[in-house]
Amino acid sequence: MSDSGSSQRLSGFDRLHGRKRRFRRDLRRGWQNYGVLWAGSIIIGLLAVLFSDWTNSVLALFLRWIAGRAWLALFITPAFTAAGVWATRKWFNGSEGSGIPQVIAALHAPPDPNRGSRLFGLRVIIGKVGIGLLGMLGGLTLGREGPTVHIGASVMYEMRRFYPRVSVRTERLLLLAGAAAGLSGAFNTPLAGILFAIEELSRSFEIRTSEVLIVSIVISGLVSLALAGNYLYFGQISAPDIYPVAFAVPVLTAAVVCGLAGAAFNLLLLRQTRWIPVRLHAWRERSPVGWGAVMGLLVAVIGIAAGGQTWGSGYDQARHLLMNQGAQVGWFYPLAKLASMVLSYFTGLPGGLFSPSLSIGAGFGHWVSHWFIQYPQSALVAICMVGYLSAVTQSPLTSFVIVMEMINGTGLIIPLMATALISSKIASFYSGPLYLELAHQKYFEVPEERRPTRG
Repeated sequence: MSDSGSSQRLSGFDRLHGRKRRFRRDLRRGWQNYGVLWAGSIIIGLLAVLFSDWTNSVLALFLRWIAGRAWLALFITPAFTAAGVWATRKWFNGSEGSGIPQVIAALHAPPDPNRGSRLFGLRVIIGKVGIGLLGMLGGLTLGREGPTVHIGASVMYEMRRFYPRVSVRTERLLLLAGAAAGLSGAFNTPLAGILFAIEELSRSFEIRTSEVLIVSIVISGLVSLALAGNYLYFGQISAPDIYPVAFAVPVLTAAVVCGLAGAAFNLLLLRQTRWIPVRLHAWRERSPVGWGAVMGLLVAVIGIAAGGQTWGSGYDQARHLLMNQGAQVGWFYPLAKLASMVLSYFTGLPGGLFSPSLSIGAGFGHWVSHWFIQYPQSALVAICMVGYLSAVTQSPLTSFVIVMEMINGTGLIIPLMATALISSKIASFYSGPLYLELAHQKYFEVPEERRPTRG
């Protein structure tokens, strides 16, 4: 009798212990399948909103410093640039530039066990945020969207630690999801985040990948929505939904202008050895901090000469042109902004190209609106923003969707699509996609015998 009771108690204990074991296993499996992704997406959404607020604050602080005494920029901008270059080289190597080429390299380059720790992780997040803010505090023409993509990928790279084993495919999937969530959180454009991941980053489409992307983007977007509200990045434009057939003329004109301008920008960045003297390249390698200070000084000179129109990412200028309100920019604005953007990129500081590219495109739209005054300026500005961004990235679907979501421009779908496709095609005659080319130049391992020699 006692043996039977003892056996029953042991059997009940075994059943209870088995249920606990199954519960822990299910909990662990649920955390690995969903919890890691959700937690990472929440962190990305939070960082995207905070980084946006911080960038606005530091640029406003810089503008207050130089208000009424623009000459101070001749000291502030070079000093902050030099400090940022020194810190990037010493502690935050891998955080330079927009961050999108780093993600592309991680997704497509041959496996390298050291690449992840060099290009992603907590150290890179700190450098991306801290040094990026330092550059913006100096008035450089830098955006926050590319860095937010890199930050998102780095967050997901750190979240891989919660998996017992991580394959190369799983790590790349996490990086892709984090990058897409970062773009979506930066612009509040979830659809563009999906297209960006497929068209620009992965250049492929898988069912499993799409599920992970959508979950990451939705959760990151919800966090951004909760903290920043449901907003349009540039606001609602005022433009008619129906245009005459003759509207094809300004659309084609805008596409050609922006396609050529975007190609010129890409060539300036990708073919530096062809137009920068060899001695300057050698000095840049020997003294990167001095080089950064000179680039910062040139940015300051352009900013002062342009009447302060080229400081920062150019968001305010693009918004004013889109809304046809406030002080209009000068005819020289897109050229001066483009020059300031090239010089800012040459510093090597963390900073993106998305917002400045949209602002440059808006400046070209201001040109086109003066050539075709019978059409709304807001429509032509939006079209040129798409055209220039598409020419630079050569990702036409992402470019037109991202601008459409920013301005709620559903009435301009056909003109935006046409401009994006034509501009991208024109730019492709001169160079490959900017981010992909930069990834190959900087982060792909090139065999010794295939490395170009400097002449």
